[in-house]
Amino acid sequence: MITASDIFSISNQKQFEKIALKVFRFQYDNNFVYNEFCNYLNINKQEVKSLEQIPFLPIQFFKSHQVVSNENPIEVTFTSSGTTGMITSKHLVTDVTLYEESYRSGFSQFYGNIEDYVILALLPSYLEREGSSLIYMVEDLIRMSNNPDSGFYLHNHAELIEKLITLDNAGQNVVLIGVTYALLDLIEKRSFKLQNTIIMETGGMKGKRKEMIREELHEQLCKGFGVSAIHSEYGMTELLSQAYSLGNGVFECPSWMQILVRDTEDALSYIDNGKTGGINVIDLANINSCSFIATQDLGKKYPNNSFEVLGRFDNSDIRGCNLMIL
Repeated sequence: MITASDIFSISNQKQFEKIALKVFRFQYDNNFVYNEFCNYLNINKQEVKSLEQIPFLPIQFFKSHQVVSNENPIEVTFTSSGTTGMITSKHLVTDVTLYEESYRSGFSQFYGNIEDYVILALLPSYLEREGSSLIYMVEDLIRMSNNPDSGFYLHNHAELIEKLITLDNAGQNVVLIGVTYALLDLIEKRSFKLQNTIIMETGGMKGKRKEMIREELHEQLCKGFGVSAIHSEYGMTELLSQAYSLGNGVFECPSWMQILVRDTEDALSYIDNGKTGGINVIDLANINSCSFIATQDLGKKYPNNSFEVLGRFDNSDIRGCNLMIL
């Protein structure tokens, strides 16, 4: 049996591949939806000996099926955002402590001790609905920061502006996590020259503004907040882990998450580093749902396992994760 300790203590590629193959076999045996998908592709479990041979479940299955790998009670159901009438994804989570350990360890891996920061969140469209995995994560990070200045902001921009300036002037390290359109709204009200604040955008115009290419968006945000780089978070309802970009739109994964880039013409084959294709995500924290997901995102991967998100496949639903259309 694969444990949380096995997953979150991965430290090299050999370990990652060994545990990923164990997870594949476990999910093949225990996830009815994934098993049916593998059988449809005529996959023989015993013949799968590398990451590239593992089948990746199309992300749309989270809209139409219950993607679970055990019979334990559902503790939390995370749902994607969507416009009226749109079918949303549902991620049925049977052990929410895996999610908590994933985002806590991920934050620590990229940013260090959470208690060194004030966490401010400007996530109005997420706060205004039920079932957001992002809100669950940020709420917990706010609590773990153990700082009375940490908190959520909805539409009270004047209060947030005052808080940002006061904390930054006092030399306090701050992370402002914001949905893209709300960050743009904020800098239209006031421009900043922040010295001690990280601006982290989570993507998503939510139909509030015209989509922008990342370079243009980050240039506006850098200018408005007076910072040299914009950080980004790449996550989605269907994943229990996040990748982070510390600038320039290049993302890195925590040690239990990796991406492969598939050929857009042949979903079962992969392309070379530096070429654009469809993003497949391996998220080993998803052990109780499905760890091998073919997303609708387009991107490219680099030799050091970092990657960029460049857009979405045509005709795929616009979602709230970190996506800029070309």
